[in-house]
Amino acid sequence: MDFYELLEKRRSIRDFEDKEVPLELIEELIKDSVKAPNAGNMQLWRFVIVNNKEWVKKLSDANKKAMISDIEGNPNSPFKGYEARIRDENYNVFYNAPCVIYLAGSARAGTLSVDCALLASYFMLLAAAKGLGTCWVAQGAQIKDPEILAELGIPENYRIIAPIILGYPRSIPPMPERKEPKILKVIS
Repeated sequence: MDFYELLEKRRSIRDFEDKEVPLELIEELIKDSVKAPNAGNMQLWRFVIVNNKEWVKKLSDANKKAMISDIEGNPNSPFKGYEARIRDENYNVFYNAPCVIYLAGSARAGTLSVDCALLASYFMLLAAAKGLGTCWVAQGAQIKDPEILAELGIPENYRIIAPIILGYPRSIPPMPERKEPKILKVIS
């Protein structure tokens, strides 16, 4: 598969086969994805691999709890539009994926969001090249429970940037139509 085919094949997957992803394959994807560009080559990203469906469900419930708490305490909560879905007991923010990879790092690192986003892109393209599906699930970064964060090995001064679900896709949806790029100005 050439790079352009890969760009077409890398889709956000939300429906997975009930099949575990081998840990060795996950570690290989991480090892290759750290070739992503990052500020000053400091490589401030850190990883948590959750390759256990019961844990994925537990993390989904923790995220939903935090989002519901935000909705109830904040009239302008960005989660209001998702309220019916996250209150549904059967809804899993991770779409029942067999695996979640958290990209995280020190909250004090000024370029952490950009560095992790670049790495996430590499990770998702590499996964697609290996026949795996991914989706960056922003709702999955809402864990506030200090006990769960500690169980995940995420220090207090860290923040989760990219929760990426990973698994074998049941199908790969077609790419939605893209708008023409809006170039503000060309100076040449």
